[in-house]
Amino acid sequence: MTPLLLAEPSERFLAEDHVATLTTLRPDRTAHVVPVRFTWDASAGLVRVMTIAARRKTRNIVADPDSRATICQVAGFRWITLEGPAAVFDNPARIAEAVRRYTARYGSPPPMPDGLVVIEITVDRVLSLNN
Repeated sequence: MTPLLLAEPSERFLAEDHVATLTTLRPDRTAHVVPVRFTWDASAGLVRVMTIAARRKTRNIVADPDSRATICQVAGFRWITLEGPAAVFDNPARIAEAVRRYTARYGSPPPMPDGLVVIEITVDRVLSLNN
């Protein structure tokens, strides 16, 4: 799949230091929405969210091999939503790449608890306003 090309204002907005919401679906199909820090990899069309394997958001994705997830970053009247198929990885190389990108975006490394994993969302749908 070819990564989506976003307009320059959207790319700039995604580079800003904001917290976003991550939405996944529980097994009963109700929405689970949590605040997260994330990174956007435009060249790969990937959103990365670092978390712990035991967290609800991770378990939601693992429970459904066809799961999708959504990241929504909001700042005032500007917002962007990135959506796509989601998967969870505990691969050390993938985690290292997520840590590298997180550190570059947020200026410090993320917490490194036991059970660290990375959620990757392959973005295939984008909605936005005022960016």
